[in-house]
Amino acid sequence: MSDEILDDPQFVPTRERFWRMGLTDERFAQHRIAVAEYDGELIGIAQSASPTDADATWSQQLNVLYVLASAHGTGAGPGLLDAVISQSEAAALWVAHPNPRAQAFYRKHGFVPDGSSQEEYGITEIRMVRRKLAV
Repeated sequence: MSDEILDDPQFVPTRERFWRMGLTDERFAQHRIAVAEYDGELIGIAQSASPTDADATWSQQLNVLYVLASAHGTGAGPGLLDAVISQSEAAALWVAHPNPRAQAFYRKHGFVPDGSSQEEYGITEIRMVRRKLAV
């Protein structure tokens, strides 16, 4: 996201409402949310839901996966991904382009670009999809 969006004084209260609703509102009961902690501190969060893309052929869509940079390489990212999307499910996600670190992470976990792109918040995103993995 751009600095303009992140610096908006309403950004944090808006995100707090988003997560409060996602965790408590019955309309979102089917969403999967997981957090990663280290020494009692939140270091990562992930959320998936049913796909919203009209051409979806997958059962889950990863909407959020963030891990603090200081926690990269700890296993938090793969753990969060596995917590919200089973390897036995086909899945998709949208990732900023370019974002080579994130795209490499998703490739390592079976996702490949499918040629689709979109722009959101002034950022170009590409869609990556994963077929069911053998477990």
